[in-house]
Amino acid sequence: MTQPFAVQRIDHIVFRVRDLETSIDFYHAVLGCEIVRRRDPLGLVHLRAGASMIDLISVGGPLGARGGAAAAAEGRNADHLCLRVEPFDEAAIAAHLRAFGITPTVAAINFGAEGDGLSLYFADPDGNAIELKGPSHAMPVD
Repeated sequence: MTQPFAVQRIDHIVFRVRDLETSIDFYHAVLGCEIVRRRDPLGLVHLRAGASMIDLISVGGPLGARGGAAAAAEGRNADHLCLRVEPFDEAAIAAHLRAFGITPTVAAINFGAEGDGLSLYFADPDGNAIELKGPSHAMPVD
């Protein structure tokens, strides 16, 4: 059977968060995401992340309450969100994150949609892991 569709990119990811305003501030100030729409009766905020969206839902709101308890030390909502960034200047990115009290991992080569490239990791206010990934390196031809 032929696949009736082809995945193009991540459209959006939804994180359940304990403090909606703190998380909005984090994604705006640290990552530069802009609010596209607020749906306060649902406890839902949509943020633009390049061609994709990051949706934040309050664990105390109607949508977030469906997921049970908030993420904590013994459980998370997701493993991580990877955001492709350019340029990838490790020193500049690390300095930017440190200005917000965030200590990222040392950049390492990781595999992603475009191939192997440098990336680093850090956590948002709810402990969700965020990966910032640069362009892929040219792979040698065998």
